[in-house]
Amino acid sequence: MNLLLIGHRGSGKSTVGQMLATRLNWRFTDTDQIIIDQTGRTIADIFARDGEPAFRRMEKKVLESLRKAQNRVISLGGGSVIDPDNRSLVRRLGKIVWLRAPAAVLWSRICKDPHTSRTRPNLTASGGLAEVETVLAEREPIYESIASQIIDTMTMTPAEIADSIEMWFQANDMEAG
Repeated sequence: MNLLLIGHRGSGKSTVGQMLATRLNWRFTDTDQIIIDQTGRTIADIFARDGEPAFRRMEKKVLESLRKAQNRVISLGGGSVIDPDNRSLVRRLGKIVWLRAPAAVLWSRICKDPHTSRTRPNLTASGGLAEVETVLAEREPIYESIASQIIDTMTMTPAEIADSIEMWFQANDMEAG
């Protein structure tokens, strides 16, 4: 069993994922970080030099490499579930939790993170809040269709989000057991 965190950039997947892994005494895995470690490049650089399709192929390989993973909290890249094959694979990996927040909240969080602007690419020509709104409009139906649980993160701290996921997971684990 694994817990997989999905959502837009700025939703807290990496921060919450690390907290949750520590609480569960599981490993934390960030698929974007695996790609960065394997290539020695930022995601922005991969997008700029090789294009988004090349990045998506790398992402698919990383997901396939996790097929036998157990007892992990896995933070997925925001666009990793766009591909139907990836969605199928992710469903088999474990329980999926969508960390949801409105576009304005996500954009505010992104702006406060200097690391993001240096290492993450724009996904549309417009960039900014308009980009977040556009991308969310495309991805939210996908996130909703595969999520086992949806956590609205707008007013929650990362620790509160981790608490909520942990309680939900333990309740479901007890029902399954």
